Amino acid sequence: MEKLWAGRSETKTSVIADDFNSSIRFDSRMYRQDLNGSMAHAGMLAKCGIISAKEAQQIIDGLTDILDELESGALVFDPGAEDIHMFVEQVLTERIGDVGKKLHTARSRNDQVALDLRLWMKDSIAELKTLILALMKAITDKAEEYKSAIMPGYTHLQRAQPITFGHHLMAYGMMLKRDVGRFEDAAARMDESPIGCCALAGTTYATDRLWEAQTLGFSNITENSLDGVSDRDFCVEFLSACSVLMMHLSRFSEELILWSSWEFQFIELDDQFTTGSSIMPQKKNPDMAELCRGKTGRVYGDLVTLLTMLKGLPLAYNKDMQEDKEAVFDCFDTVKMCLSVFIPMIGTMKARTDKMHAAAQKGFINATDLADYLTKKGLPFRSAYKISGQLVAQCIRENTVLEQLSLEQLQQYSDLFEPDVYKEISLETCVAKRISAGGTSVSSVETQIRSLRTWMQQK
Repeated sequence: MEKLWAGRSETKTSVIADDFNSSIRFDSRMYRQDLNGSMAHAGMLAKCGIISAKEAQQIIDGLTDILDELESGALVFDPGAEDIHMFVEQVLTERIGDVGKKLHTARSRNDQVALDLRLWMKDSIAELKTLILALMKAITDKAEEYKSAIMPGYTHLQRAQPITFGHHLMAYGMMLKRDVGRFEDAAARMDESPIGCCALAGTTYATDRLWEAQTLGFSNITENSLDGVSDRDFCVEFLSACSVLMMHLSRFSEELILWSSWEFQFIELDDQFTTGSSIMPQKKNPDMAELCRGKTGRVYGDLVTLLTMLKGLPLAYNKDMQEDKEAVFDCFDTVKMCLSVFIPMIGTMKARTDKMHAAAQKGFINATDLADYLTKKGLPFRSAYKISGQLVAQCIRENTVLEQLSLEQLQQYSDLFEPDVYKEISLETCVAKRISAGGTSVSSVETQIRSLRTWMQQK
């Protein structure tokens, strides 16, 4: 395939250099955005009288045919093409002749690729947002199911206070809500079209950049042509939002891995999302959660790749920027895959509420409530705290829990203990009393679920 930039050079580039320079093997996935962008560009050229309406229609019809054939598989990408832009223009010119050569008037591959990438990322953000919302629905449904299931809440990975499993799950729902916001913010800032910036300095033609931008669904244009072709902030923001999302999925994965272990036995993941061992028949490994945890590092690497590539580039376009697409595409594919497996993995997860409740009892996480009980009876808190600690120590020696100590045993430490103590220190009471907004009581968790579902319905 003849280079469309041929003319300046007297000798051909080497085969090795051509292969090194080519991006068709990965930027071909932007063919829809490239073709749609070219159709809008042809329409703008005709609107401004730069080409005739008839020529524009020939170009648009030719591009439409190319799009249809690529979609159907009747046309395949030429691996010898330098990039998707040159492939499309070459095919178009072969089919409609010199009229096809007019398409590239008042634009450059520099602004064209920036346009294609923005269009592709807007579509990709919408796709990821749909998946995140689906995961949020799975989480809220599961939180509703287990809104009253008592489990130990942890700090320092030590049992701390009683909470409900629904409350714990809703924490991840709120994280994902912020993730949606980050993607929306990124999409809003990339909602400017760079097409018409040309190579770096704009064009001598009287074009209508805003019309072309709005035709393509953008609300505005980039206001500086140098910035328009060299800006990749929108890629960095996208990768950053993906990285934070993956961090949340990784933290969730870590807990799923812990909870499904024999040491916890808090949950059971469905067989569809676990694997076995080739040598140990008893194993049920949470490999999907582990892979999501591991792939988080891969997404972080994509972000660092882009930041490092950009940090030393002078204005405007440099070939280094070709490296943006592989990082962006890999990040998107990885995040999409992780979300796609996470949604049904959470949807089919079952909680072992008996194990959770037993762990909450064994953790003495109602010891503070026991001290509060004595304090309300008039005992100074420090004295009550000491008695509570002594009772915990006795329970550990006798392999029992606070609720199972007899009233006589309790009264050996303080005559303030009365029969009502058992209701006050029951785990159900400890949870039910935490009615503050955002807390772990059933009513508070129900409020959180309603709030998040209402928010989701507006998206």
